[in-house]
Amino acid sequence: MLDRAQAIKDQLVKWRRAIHQYPEVGFAETRTAALVADELRQMGLRVETGVGKTGVVGHLGSGSPVVAIRADMDALPIHETNAVPYASCVPGVMHACGHDSHTAMLLGAARLLSDLNRESPLLGQVRFLFQPSEEMADDDGKSGAMRMTEDGAMKGVDIVFAQHINNEYPVGDVVSGAGLISAAEDSFRIKLIGKGGHAAYPHRTVDPIFIMSQVLNAIQGIVARKSDPTKPAVISVCSVHGGAATNVIPDSVELSGTCRSADAETRQLLLTELDKALGVARALGGDYELQIMPGQPAAHDTSAAAELVSQVVADLLGAGHIQPPKSGLGAEDFGVFVNEARQGGTMFGLGAWSGQGEKRRAHSPTFDIDERALPIGAAILAEATVRYLRGRTSA
Repeated sequence: MLDRAQAIKDQLVKWRRAIHQYPEVGFAETRTAALVADELRQMGLRVETGVGKTGVVGHLGSGSPVVAIRADMDALPIHETNAVPYASCVPGVMHACGHDSHTAMLLGAARLLSDLNRESPLLGQVRFLFQPSEEMADDDGKSGAMRMTEDGAMKGVDIVFAQHINNEYPVGDVVSGAGLISAAEDSFRIKLIGKGGHAAYPHRTVDPIFIMSQVLNAIQGIVARKSDPTKPAVISVCSVHGGAATNVIPDSVELSGTCRSADAETRQLLLTELDKALGVARALGGDYELQIMPGQPAAHDTSAAAELVSQVVADLLGAGHIQPPKSGLGAEDFGVFVNEARQGGTMFGLGAWSGQGEKRRAHSPTFDIDERALPIGAAILAEATVRYLRGRTSA
C-alpha cells in the first residue's frame, strides 16, 4: 500500500498545493468542496455535496461493514508569511493547521481504495467524509461534524478513522494509541451587572470591576478545589471587556472563556460550579447573566481502532516509528463522529516535520509541512480501511 501511495505522491502534492493557495474558512469551503467532488467523481465514486452545509461525502462499495474516513477542509483567518510558490492567494486566510494536507491525503486514500476495488471488490463500503468548519461553529453553535451528522453522514457507520498533521514529530513517525482524542468544550459568556457612576464616589456605585476581581478568583477555584484532581479539567477566562473612561465606573463588565474536560461527570460539574461562582456578584450587591454555548462532548480513541492503526504503522513503517499519544485538553470535533460510530474510531497524528530547522507550529503564519508525509498518511488510511473490511489486523 505504501508503494502504491508513493506512486501518486506528485498528485497528492498537486492537490495539497491547489487547496493551500485558495483557503476558505468554515462553512465557506465552496471552491475546495467543488475540487473534492470533481476528483471523487473522476474516480468513479458516488458523491453527495452540500452535506453539513458545504461538506462532501464520497461512497465506494456497498453492504457492510461500513468504514468512514474523515478529513477537514477549512482554513484559518491568519495571514500567511511563507515565501513559497504555493502560498495563500487570499489575504488574511491560510491553511495554518494542515487541513489542506488532510483533504489531499483523503483524496489519495480514495484513489488507492477505488483502484483496489476495481481489481477486487471491497468487502463492504467506505464513506469518505470531507468535513467543513472544524475550526469554528455557526450561529447556532454547531461545527461541521455536528452538521454533517445531522445530515446523515454517519448513518450505519461501524468505525471511523482520521489523522492530523503533527509537526512535533518527523516524517515517518506516527502518534497512535488509545487515549483522549478531544476534550469536551463548552464556551461561556458572562455579564457582571453593577451600578455605574463617578470614579471619585465609588461608595455610590456597585463596581462591576471590583466584583469581577472576586469572581475571577472564585472561577479559578473551581478546578483547584471542586474538581477531582485525577480527572483532567480546565476553565480559562479569555476575554474581559468593561469601561471606556478613566473616571467612570461602568455599569457592567463582560467576560468570555472556555471549559474543557475529559468525561461527562466533570463536564457537568464545571458548568454547575461556574454558575455557583458567579453568585459572588450577588453577594456583593450586583447581579450576573451567564450564557453557555455547548460544544462537542469528550471523545476517546476506541482501543480496537487504535490497535489496528498501530499495527498498520508497524507493518508499513516499523514499530519504532509509533509514538504514544500525549495528554492534553485540546478540542477537535472529530469526536462527534467517533461517538456516532458503532465501534468508535481513532485519530492518529502524522509526523510532518522535515527533521531539520524550525518546527512550523500550527495556527501560526509560518505553518508548513514536509510533503513527504502525504503518501504515508494516505497509505495508512487506506490500509487500515482494507484490513478492517477484510476482518484482519496484520499483514
